[in-house]
Amino acid sequence: MDTLTPALNAVEWVGDENGYLKILDQTRLPWEVHVLDCRDLETVWEAIRALRIRGAPAIGVAGAYGLVLGMQSGKDHSLEAFRAQLHTMADRLRECRPTAVNISLYLKRMESRALHLEAGPVEAIRLALLNEAHAILQENQTACTEMARHGATLIQDGFGLITHCNAGGLATAGMGTALGVILQAHRDGKRIHVFSDETRPLLQGARLTTLELMQAGVDVTLICDSAAAQVMSEGRVHAVFVGADRIAGNGDVANKIGTLSLAIAAHAHEVPFYVVAPMSTMDPELPCGDRIPIEERDAAEVTEGMGMRTAPENVQVYNPAFDVTDARYVRAIVTETGILRPPYEASIRKALSA
Repeated sequence: MDTLTPALNAVEWVGDENGYLKILDQTRLPWEVHVLDCRDLETVWEAIRALRIRGAPAIGVAGAYGLVLGMQSGKDHSLEAFRAQLHTMADRLRECRPTAVNISLYLKRMESRALHLEAGPVEAIRLALLNEAHAILQENQTACTEMARHGATLIQDGFGLITHCNAGGLATAGMGTALGVILQAHRDGKRIHVFSDETRPLLQGARLTTLELMQAGVDVTLICDSAAAQVMSEGRVHAVFVGADRIAGNGDVANKIGTLSLAIAAHAHEVPFYVVAPMSTMDPELPCGDRIPIEERDAAEVTEGMGMRTAPENVQVYNPAFDVTDARYVRAIVTETGILRPPYEASIRKALSA
């Protein structure tokens, strides 16, 4: 079996404005390393929708590059036709994962960049789009580094931690959000032990988070999602760190399904619950979490997880991909600008204005 190496990024552009996008197919991990060469928008769309690439920051970056690919065929278009195609393709990419806000933000940014150059030749606009996508990737890398630096201060030597889903390098363009914080604490020489929720139904914690932590030399134990409260009750957990796909203006957090259960368990056991996310995950236009759209995915992910049927034929299934954690359960939100604390309406607004 091949193993993941640091040289393999979740997303990577190859070449100039006529190049292509390489995406690490995470549905095949940890059994096989397979890299997709994406040369058109629809291949990127399918990769995002099928979770071959996942994690709000990573799919945002992939979406930006997907738009570059989509516009490669527009080099012979008039400026008006080019602009119409740009909007159509941006809308196409927006629809693939509705809960995560980063992709919408980055696509809007890409469109704005093109409009600022609307008087220029189409080739110049295509190059500007690629440079904007590169800037988005680089900014995400920097944000991950800063989040890790800020968040690691919340971890003391000897801490036991829980994380849910995967919020590492596989979910971003950098070292990760929640997992980046944990990795930084480890690099700082702090002795930590991480309990990784398996994260039903697609097992991102079991397949991806444990892989990243083990390769980094971090002491990690895999647990069933339903075991988290028990581990807390045994006094083995000092903090919870999770990522986010969208954060409303009041601090309510949408993240992978199961996060709410973990937050409630942490609250009951007086364990601090921390969210780690870049400012691009903030959605101040939504006043609270009940306005966040929740993606519902195919029933087969539950009834035939990992290719094996585990439920009767024709059983009814409800498969939301995300849930929303009320801000009252969140001790702090770690961003690249620093650590935000309640009341989140004020701290988020201040961080965004800065």
